[in-house]
Amino acid sequence: MQKKTWHDEHAESLTAGDKIADSVANGMGSWNFIIWQTIIVIIWMTLNIIGLIRHWDEYPFILLNLIFSTQAAYAAPIIMMAQNRQNKRDRLQAQNDYMVNIQSKKEIEALQIQISKLEIEKLDINIELLKQQNQSK
Repeated sequence: MQKKTWHDEHAESLTAGDKIADSVANGMGSWNFIIWQTIIVIIWMTLNIIGLIRHWDEYPFILLNLIFSTQAAYAAPIIMMAQNRQNKRDRLQAQNDYMVNIQSKKEIEALQIQISKLEIEKLDINIELLKQQNQSK
């Protein structure tokens, strides 16, 4: 069985509210949302200025401002929740990176020790061979 990564553990810890907040923040932070909101606002204002349909929100568009205020009142905390989770995820990743670096350092040090031992053994063999060669002369 494969060990879970920090990302898997974080994803499993998310509640339904966390997932909703993330999806709302992702949606509101997209060009798709901005474009559709702009289209709706233009239609809203056009219909209320031209008056093809009864004016339900005449200039200065107080109802539209109320809708935007309500949207902002809910969007800001939801986006902040998503940002807080991103910070938590970043901290988990940084901690995981630190632990991997510590383990890598230990492995590199162990390899350096093994290489040093091999070098010493090679030198000892070479010295022994030189001694034998000198004695045979």
